[in-house]
Amino acid sequence: MRSTMDDVEQYIKPDVPPSGPGCVECEATDSWWLHLRRCTFCGHIGCCDDSLNKHATKHATTTGHRVIRSYEPGEDWFYDYGTEESFAGPTLAPPLSHPRSQTVPGPHDRVPTQWERLLGS
Repeated sequence: MRSTMDDVEQYIKPDVPPSGPGCVECEATDSWWLHLRRCTFCGHIGCCDDSLNKHATKHATTTGHRVIRSYEPGEDWFYDYGTEESFAGPTLAPPLSHPRSQTVPGPHDRVPTQWERLLGS
């Protein structure tokens, strides 16, 4: 992990809250996700690259917001798409993860029974 944040501070706004408990685009299309990621610049919640739609990466690509933080309970890692490195970052505005009651994958009522096959697992 990287120990300095000098080059990523411009991409992190600690006071910006997350957009909600689930992937913004998946919620809009009644889709589902495996894991969630939080944009540290605008708070956008998107699904991870192991999910069907990869909305977190798509958000970073289209907006230039290149730093994310895991939005999974118990995980506090950051990732910089620009350098492709993980690092320890500052404390962000709460909540720091989706609700523990939310299933992984989720949301429960939209996850197909064959979800592992769909993701190639």
